Parts: sequence; C-alpha cells; structure tokens
Amino acid sequence: MENAMIRKAGCLALFACLAALPAAHASEAGMRAYEAVDPFIGTGGEGHTFPGATVPFGMVQLSPDTRIQPRKDAYGWAAGYRHSDDTIVGFSHTHFSGTGHSDLGDVLLMPVSGEAKLERGDPAKPGSGYTSRFSHDNEQAKPGYYAVTLSDYGVRAELTATARAGVHRYAFPKGKPAHVLVDLRTSMYDYPGKVQWSRIRLRPDGTITGFRETRGWAPGRQLYFALRFSRPLTGHEFHDTEQDVPYKGFPPPGEKDPAQRAQIEGRQLVARFDFGDAGATPVLAKLAISPVSEEGAIANLDAEVPQWDFDGVRAAAQRAWADALGAVDAEGDESQRKRFYTALYHTLQAPSLFMDVDGRYRGPDNAVHQAKGFTNYSTFSLWDTYRALHPLLTLVQPEKRNADFVNSLLAHRRHSPYGILPVWSFHGLETWCMVGYHAVPVIADAYMKGIHGFDANEALDAMVASASYGPYDGIRQYMELGYVPIDEEGEAASKTLEYAFDDWTISRMALTMGRKDVAAQFAKRAANWKHAFDPQTGFMRARKRDGNFRTPFDPDASGYGTDYTEGNAWQYSWYVPQDVAGLAAAHGGTDKLLARLDAVFDAKVDPKVFAHMEDITGLIGWYAHGNEPSHHVAYLYAYAGQPWRTQARLKQVMDTQYKPTPDGLAGNDDLGQMSAWYVFTALGFYPVAPGSNEYILGRPFLPRATLNLPNGKRFTVVADDLDDAHPYVGRVTLDGKPLPRAFLRHAEVMAGGELRFTMQAEPNRDWPSAGAEQPYSMSAPAR
Repeated sequence: MENAMIRKAGCLALFACLAALPAAHASEAGMRAYEAVDPFIGTGGEGHTFPGATVPFGMVQLSPDTRIQPRKDAYGWAAGYRHSDDTIVGFSHTHFSGTGHSDLGDVLLMPVSGEAKLERGDPAKPGSGYTSRFSHDNEQAKPGYYAVTLSDYGVRAELTATARAGVHRYAFPKGKPAHVLVDLRTSMYDYPGKVQWSRIRLRPDGTITGFRETRGWAPGRQLYFALRFSRPLTGHEFHDTEQDVPYKGFPPPGEKDPAQRAQIEGRQLVARFDFGDAGATPVLAKLAISPVSEEGAIANLDAEVPQWDFDGVRAAAQRAWADALGAVDAEGDESQRKRFYTALYHTLQAPSLFMDVDGRYRGPDNAVHQAKGFTNYSTFSLWDTYRALHPLLTLVQPEKRNADFVNSLLAHRRHSPYGILPVWSFHGLETWCMVGYHAVPVIADAYMKGIHGFDANEALDAMVASASYGPYDGIRQYMELGYVPIDEEGEAASKTLEYAFDDWTISRMALTMGRKDVAAQFAKRAANWKHAFDPQTGFMRARKRDGNFRTPFDPDASGYGTDYTEGNAWQYSWYVPQDVAGLAAAHGGTDKLLARLDAVFDAKVDPKVFAHMEDITGLIGWYAHGNEPSHHVAYLYAYAGQPWRTQARLKQVMDTQYKPTPDGLAGNDDLGQMSAWYVFTALGFYPVAPGSNEYILGRPFLPRATLNLPNGKRFTVVADDLDDAHPYVGRVTLDGKPLPRAFLRHAEVMAGGELRFTMQAEPNRDWPSAGAEQPYSMSAPAR
C-alpha cells in the first residue's frame, strides 16, 4: 500500500512538473542558458568533470566511464571519463564532478549486441572484452542528457535522469541478439577487495534489485538499486567471477521459491540480461538508487519514473536545468556565454541529494535515519567549496536549499561517532580528507546572510565542538599553543592558518547571536595566524613545540610532510582573509605586501617543480589557480588599495586558466569551486572572506548580467565599453550613484538594483577615492 501511494504521488508530481511552465526568466533566459552549456568542458586536462546526465543537486549522476584504472593510476579518471579516450566501458550511476580522488561508479550498465563477453577487456585490444570503441563525432551532451553510439555494437545509447533514477534508451541493430550487462565489480578504480559484498536479485515481477558495499575513499559505503527493463527478458545469466559460479536461465517451472534461484551474492558479480532481436524497438532501462535498502530503491523508482517515457523524463530534466540556470541572465558573445553558463552548471551539481523519497538516509554511523523538516544532502568537498561555491549558492539558490545544506551538516554531526561536523563527506560517510573544519564557515556565512532555516544555537554548538575536537589534526596542540606544531603534526602551517580563519567565522556568528563569551574566545583564536608568520623571511611557516620555526626552510618545497597542504610557502603565505590589514602590517605596510604579491605572480617557475603534486596546476609564477589556496590572492591588491592591479591579474587568470574546450579548466573543478570562482569573477566581485558579508570588487567579464535573486529581486551588473582594449575600471556606480569603495555589501546585492562599471584603457589610480571606506579586516577599527 505504501509503495502504491508513493507511485501514485510520483505520477502526479512528474506530470505536474512536465505540464507546469517555469517562471518567465527560466523559460526564456533559462532556455538560452541551457543551450549555452557545454558539459564536455573540463572532461579533458585536469578538470575531472563528467559529461553525463544529472539534474541539479541530484543523487544520480549517470555518465559514461571510458576506462577503469588500477588505484595507483586512477587520478586522471576520477570522474570516470576522459575526453582523450576512445573507448567506453559502460554507464554507471554515481560520479564526482571535478575531484582529485577516485571513487563511486556504482551499478554499471553496458548494452551489447551479438556475443556478450563478461570481462571489460583491454581498451587497446578491440574485442577482448565488452568495452566498445566510440567517436566524439557520434556523441552529444546537454544538461540532463547524454548520447553516444557504441561503434563495436552499433548501439545508440541515450541517458537522462531524475533526482534518484537514471533512464537509458538503447537502440540495437536489427538481426543480432541484444543484451544488457550489469557489472557490480567496477568503480572509478580497482584494487583487490574494493567490493566487500554485493547482490543481484531477479524478482518475480521482473524487477532486478541489488546492492554493494565498498571500501574505497569512504569505507563501508552501502548503495542499493532497483532496475526495470521496458521489454520482457528472454533469458539471463548471473556470474560470480571471483568464484566462477554461473547461475543460468530462468527457474524451472514449478519452482517453489524462484527468487532463490534468481539471486546471487558475492564480491565480483556481473549479470547478463537477454532480449533476443531487439532491433525493431529500443530497450529502455530505468534504475533508481537508494542509500537505505532495495525496497527504498523500488519506491524511488516508482515515485520518480512511473512510466516508460524517456522523452518526458528528458524534458523534465531540461526544464529543471533551465530553471536553475535562469538564476542569472548573462549577455555576451557565444564564447563568453558558453564559459559562464557551463561554469554555473558545474556549480549546481553538489552537494547532492542523499535520501529516499520517504525521507530516510544513511548517516556516518552507517545507520538509517529519518529526515524531519529538511532534505538531506551529502558530498561536501568543504576544503574547496566554502571559499566560493557555498557563497555563490546563497545568491542563486532558494533559502530553503541553503538551509537544507546546513541542516544536513548538523544531522551529520548528530549521527557522527565523533560528535563533529563533516570534514569531507560523501554518501553520508566521513573521508577525513584535507584539513580544517570548513563546515564552520559554510554555516556562519549562511547565518550572517540571514539564512535562518536551522537551529542557530545547535549550529553554533556544533561549530564549537568541531573546533575543539582535540584528536583531529593537531587541534589539541593548537588550543594549547596557538599553533599546530610541525614536530607533532604534518602540514602544520596550513592547519594553523585555516583553523584561524574558521575560528574567526565562529566569532562572527557568535557575536551576531549575542554569545559574547564564545565570540571573544574565537576572536582571540582567529589571531593565531600571527604565530605562523616569520618576519625574517616574510613567509608563513610551521613552528615546532619549542616555538622555533622548523629548519631548514625552502619556500619552494611542497608535498606531504612539508609545512603546507597541497602547496608551498609562496601559495599559503597570503591565507589570512579575515585580517588582510593585519597581514599588510606584519609585512611592514601595504607597499611591501604589494611587492610580495608581485613576486608571486612574476616569478619564473619551472612547472616540473610540482611534478610530484598532481593538484598544483594552472601556474602563473607561483600562483596556482588549479588549486584552492591561491583563489583569493589576486583580490588582495584591491584590499591593499590598488584595485587596478587586481583587475590586471584577473584578466591574466581568466585568459589563461579557462577555455571553452574539453581541457578548459586548469585544475580539478572540485565539486564546483573552480567554476564558482569563474562565475563570481565574471560578474565582477568575489567573497574573499565568507562570513564578512562583503564582496571585493574586481572587474566584470560580461557586458551585462542580472542575478534573479532568491528573494525575487534582480541585481544587474553592467560593464560599459568592455573589450580587450579596455581592461581597467574607470568608474563604478551603484544605483546611479558613484561607489567610492572597492567592495560591495551582501545587503546591497540582495536589495536589487544596478552595479555599473565603466571600463577604460588605462588604470584609474584615483579609485577608490582617498579616505574611502576599506573592506572588513579583523584588526582594523570596528565599523
């Protein structure tokens, strides 16, 4: 009865979605935005994005996998697909967009005609397995849709998706037997024991269900699925290739419990489903996933894909993307719009939904929980995304979704055996990846911007608990000494700096809430960055417990075991976004800080110096745009009173680090952070210090763009005389009045109105005006 009710509700919801017309800006500007997106951008080079079908923040990311690599070689295939490959292994239902780590790739389907081999084979040897060649000439990708021809089989495969389900349409050639393989052995990388256990079950009604548990990036991860085909099976075959045990054919007539004969469990399972000669009619497959159970996956399938209507599901996905992308009306030439809207598209994929239609989800304790009053999300790449992605989402997504992100972080903490907020989580589980407790600035930034759809006192308590969890990454020593000692904890300089910023955001939120004791405690901790500053060298360095800086010191050195996380002294020494005025004072004044910033960008650096560090890419001197610690650095010139130098550096970055091509991202997109930097910078402002409620002005890279804000108002940015011959800002007005300062307040954006830049050929060294209000800095006088 419950499933029937869910199925009925799902039918009504789907057809209501298909029939409803989006808001005007989504149906017109949104559809133009949709057409501008190129999902292939970032699928080559170091971008690590995927081209397949998903919906905004969807739990399913259905995409082709071009190669499955051994663990040691898997970095380049973190998203499953590389544009330089010419073979496809199959289509799996979960992927990361732009990470530097491989995992997921759950429940791979591969349509084949003729003989069906059960092993992937060698991509360099056509016909050695079920892997097929393909050509980009026969490939198409749009948001929510992907299609390709598998040339070895003559099969045209099309993919689309709902939030929890993937829908496939396979057109097989006539005259050959048609099969679909379901492979539970594959992931984005292989190593012995990756799959701990799995199951495939053919139910009496023809529904195929199963699950697998893996020990990859997140250990003990469970995922369940339910699969149906539009045509009846003519046969099937199950194999455990670890044991080489086949389960062939249908159960004999009269079998009392056919499910027992139509089920297999093990660690290396692959199934073949047969359809005879299917050439006359395409075979559709719809597969839903669940973090909870096979029954949950069936309910998700019934609710979201009740009919065999591939085109209807595709149309609904298209409309969902048009609505989401319509949050910004961007003007410009074809290249400008393609880059902008593809970047915006990449920012709307994570965090991703992680709960069944009935509200159940799996937490970091690996137990099942019920969401009450919120939608649960996971896949929080927080070390990356707190910087620009989450601040962007407060402008382009409804308050409810942003509150749901915070509530999901709080739920993780409630279920965590450690009682802290997530560090880097996906599918509900903790990976402990990267450093810092960066759920904290995500929550603080949301609260400071007036997003209050969560319990603020619970949130602040969770933030304090995370900042006080002694066993994690040197926090005990940090609380004791005011810094993380390098002789007791690796990457200590980075940890000290990132903890200090997170502490500042706790102080900001606590002060706003009237929790003055907490505010004072964490304001003091926010100044701990000073313990890392070495006035002799001008770099941030790691100290030992005895208080001395570690020696010998090489500012060029990077790598695990050094003072820094994914960087070196040239990249991390400017990470004091909460106190840029204090950083300038430590250097002896703004002129000296500016000279040091020039030394970063103007250095002659051999890229081979980072050959051992995959993530440090996109070099301009020592500046590494392909990795997050550098992302705010170009904006520091504006903090230091010379915004024209920020403008010049931003043009240098935009011209060299982003292209409308498959290799168009200089580094990992990291669940949208690289793309969020692009979106903000193209608009003309950037959140250097999330939690400050301020954006530093750069310069726009679009002639006109309008934010259709979640409160219903519109904020328009106009750039007069914008072209390569006019790279500098000559004048800025806000709602027609001169803006004398080089920053914008969040409240000014949310009020709607117009920010207008007049561009010119030469720098305007008289803007901002003398005595103009300065951006927030912790050590500056209160205002």
